[in-house]
Amino acid sequence: MVKVLISDKLSPLAKEIFEKRGIQTDQIVGMTPEELIAKIPEYDGLAIRSATKVTPEVLAAAENLKVVGRAGIGVDNVDIKAATANGVVVMNTPFGNSITTAEHAIAMMFAVARQIPQANESTHAGKWEKSKFMGVELTSKTLGVIGCGNIGAIAADRALGLKMKVVAFDPFLSQERAEEIGVEKVELDELLSRADFITLHTPLTDSTRGIIGKDAFAKMKDGVRIINCARGGLIDEEALKEALDSGKVAGAALDVFAVEPAKENALFGHEKVVATPHLGASTTEAQVNVAVQVAEQMADYLLDGAVTNALNMPSVSAEEATRLNPYMKLAGELGSFAGQLTENALQKIQIEYQGDVTELNIRPLTAIVVEGLLQPLMDSVNMVNAMAIAKERDIEIIESKNEGEGDYHTMIKVSVTTDKQTRSVAGTLFADRRPRIVEVKDIRLEAELSHDMLYVTNEDLPGFIGALGTVLGDAGLNIATFSLGRAAEGGEAIALVSIDQPASDEVLAKVQALPHVRQVKALKF
Repeated sequence: MVKVLISDKLSPLAKEIFEKRGIQTDQIVGMTPEELIAKIPEYDGLAIRSATKVTPEVLAAAENLKVVGRAGIGVDNVDIKAATANGVVVMNTPFGNSITTAEHAIAMMFAVARQIPQANESTHAGKWEKSKFMGVELTSKTLGVIGCGNIGAIAADRALGLKMKVVAFDPFLSQERAEEIGVEKVELDELLSRADFITLHTPLTDSTRGIIGKDAFAKMKDGVRIINCARGGLIDEEALKEALDSGKVAGAALDVFAVEPAKENALFGHEKVVATPHLGASTTEAQVNVAVQVAEQMADYLLDGAVTNALNMPSVSAEEATRLNPYMKLAGELGSFAGQLTENALQKIQIEYQGDVTELNIRPLTAIVVEGLLQPLMDSVNMVNAMAIAKERDIEIIESKNEGEGDYHTMIKVSVTTDKQTRSVAGTLFADRRPRIVEVKDIRLEAELSHDMLYVTNEDLPGFIGALGTVLGDAGLNIATFSLGRAAEGGEAIALVSIDQPASDEVLAKVQALPHVRQVKALKF
């Protein structure tokens, strides 16, 4: 039975969903790293929030783990590189708390514009300092949105509803999308110079770390206000403190910090700072949403092969998974076939998709071809880490599509280039949706692959088939199917022979010794 571990506090609905899908589920919260390492080998899936740290050590111990599901957006607590290397899919739920986080950013903008927390504290203290807390209106002000993905777009929509002007910087934001959501797409420097308020909604990456620092503050208007409900580390906190002290920045509202949990920070206690303890996703609705979503996504993957919101492999919907299944089997067989015949260093893999298959999501098919190719050459390869492993080894991967039908309604052709030669194999699906090999090294034949097979190349001369049958018969090996093809009369020929038991090294040697045989190889599928 498939087993999932929930190691953080999630809505009880998550466990209910897993168990309704027939997945055995344990929820153990508060484990030490050592306890998690000891426990994780039992499980196929790990559902987490932000408390559990999925380290290389945890992943190394997780010999059965197939997927880590993060209930929420940020995956700073998951070593994605190590997960990929170990063949583990990492998923998040980027949309479950989008509205909640965007609403918190708008609430923080109101708070910093009208100094609501400071006024609240003063009033509770009986001071009635009405003249001290002079605020500013949001209407007609310009909001600069850095990162206009799902959350940023929702925040922009809410700001437009408040009659603000919105400018947005996001390298991935198209002009058409900007117009659709009603924002003006600008470069970062222009946003910094025009915005009265700036809100950040971008992930923390090498390119965004410290995106708001000393140089950025120098380009801003005097009296700008900053809101960050995205990720600590986007703002240089020391530079922000200097800008607050100088009056360059009139106020900052921060839900996230460079070091969390933030028990101490140079900005704490500053009269111009509104701070909350990473509450962006902290609503009842959001916590239910992300728990339900992560459970459904993980169950879909573990049971049906559907991949949603994965960070380290192509996504495959449940509908796509159903349509892709026969093609995935074909892609795996083609990759394995070519991989078992590859004896030299791989340099290039070319995959040509032709006919009906071009209408499908080919990215997972490519990953499965590469997985099949690499598995005979190295351990612990699967479709999650295959592409990364190929990249690490400087193996060039080329995909191409030909929508028109050739001799078959659909076909996948894999060509493998090593430092010695280029070899190709092609296959199709027949009416029964079962894979068939239809071409090897541009020689046509038709073969359905089985568990044990012999691949033989020989000169096309009389007597070969009889001699091969005699060797196999003498060894007690029954032939299930026998497929032949040749380049031309008297030229190179290929035989794919399905046998009921594996061929021993002795049998292979006898076949190799037959007249006109150039190569013999035992294959397993």
